[in-house]
Amino acid sequence: MATYNTSDFRKGLKVQIDGEPYLITEMNFVKPGKGNAMYKCKMKNLIRGTTLDRTYKGGDSLEAADVETTSVQFLYRQGQDYVFMDGTTFEQYEVPNEVAGEIWKYLKDGTECSMTLYNGAAIIVEPPQHVQLEVTECGPGTKGDTATNVTKPAMVETGAEFNVPGFIKEGNVIKINTINNEYVERVNN
Repeated sequence: MATYNTSDFRKGLKVQIDGEPYLITEMNFVKPGKGNAMYKCKMKNLIRGTTLDRTYKGGDSLEAADVETTSVQFLYRQGQDYVFMDGTTFEQYEVPNEVAGEIWKYLKDGTECSMTLYNGAAIIVEPPQHVQLEVTECGPGTKGDTATNVTKPAMVETGAEFNVPGFIKEGNVIKINTINNEYVERVNN
């Protein structure tokens, strides 16, 4: 198993502590006037989502987490699970609702996602940064409302609801930013 020395520590590094994978979300190097350098790390447990603060001395090391990130395609929903397929190996992964979380808002057949695997099991599934979804239901815009700051709720083909500008109509295709869950633009259709 590979290990990382403190000099390798950086934001985004995946390490293993007590048999569980962690992601270093923040790393600060502190060099006091006397003594050894210190590495203050904030880490997120990739399975439970909890955070951990740890301080390491220069020369300490941590085991590399046995995680792999791969590109997958959404196939279908099976009960409470989501089924994804790796496009190169054609291996299918059933991801429980607890792992998938709010990703259902952006999933339609064939959506490309990023999946992080730990010991062969999916622990994180992330949608692409932007998705294009068709509006299936929305109220009419108020006459005369051409200002861009007037919004209304709109239902999209996945069943999710997003706030959109007043000029959006049923049948429009809209672009949604999956990071902040917000409308970006109307796509010409």
